[in-house]
Amino acid sequence: MEYILSANALYKQYGHYKVLNGFDLNVPRGAIYGLVGKNGAGKTTFIRIICGLQKPDAGDFTLYGTKGGSREIIQARRRMGAVVETPSLYLDMSAEDNLKMQYRILGMPTFEGIEELLLLVGLPGVGKKKAGHFSLGMRQRLGIAVALAGNPDFLMLDEPTNGLDPQGIVEIRELILRLSRDRQITVLLSSHILNELEKLATHYGFIDGGRMLKEVSAKELEKSCRKCIRISVTDTAALACVLDEFGAQYQVLSEKEADIYAQVNASELILALSKKGCNVQSMQERDESLESYYISLVGGRMDAHNKGMGEI
Repeated sequence: MEYILSANALYKQYGHYKVLNGFDLNVPRGAIYGLVGKNGAGKTTFIRIICGLQKPDAGDFTLYGTKGGSREIIQARRRMGAVVETPSLYLDMSAEDNLKMQYRILGMPTFEGIEELLLLVGLPGVGKKKAGHFSLGMRQRLGIAVALAGNPDFLMLDEPTNGLDPQGIVEIRELILRLSRDRQITVLLSSHILNELEKLATHYGFIDGGRMLKEVSAKELEKSCRKCIRISVTDTAALACVLDEFGAQYQVLSEKEADIYAQVNASELILALSKKGCNVQSMQERDESLESYYISLVGGRMDAHNKGMGEI
């Protein structure tokens, strides 16, 4: 398999805190690669290193087969585009002028293709409008247009749907799919909003504590996702206590719901819960979600007060 980007044992440390701790990664050509991890897991630091905004303390990476520490890496980086954290835009300039500035930075001989780029990202007819007057979704799309200015075949997007309303999220999702399908652009997409990644990614990398826990294709993930029992109860704190006594693996979803990843005797469970004053309202078998799969990888359990379903 051909990889656009590979990382090998990358380390990055701030004081005593290791942001990247022997991090490995392989992005296949043509993939939409979802880099999955909670905030602070090391996703942005990794992307900044690939973009040349930071240097690793140890380890290396290759981009288009070019070593990260070589002189040729500058040329390799010209073949990729990136939006890191938030789009780097001149808010007092128009969309068109933002793109012209990027063209100049890249040394492109003409401004040909600017209107086509704005149309591609869903911003037709706003070339003269200042970016400071754009919505968050429009700024994100303009940021992607700027990243596409050099006609890259690899795009890195750091939390591209962060802070967007539902309509903005849909627009960014459709844009990414269109870039992959119509332009054959390989995309690395970091996110902690898992229900969006499930609609996009062809491959996943699960990062926690600066380490790669597992890389898997979407097809492999679909096969390996376990079934679970979704249980609704009057008190998940009591449920957690009983399941701990049973030695069962589980994930608390809210104050009323949890997923159980074990074969349990329903009668024994209901009886044990009843003794703790907890009633079972419903039980049904479900396939494991991407969110649940990630939680099982990191070995953690979501707090009963964490209501952010679809996010980690």
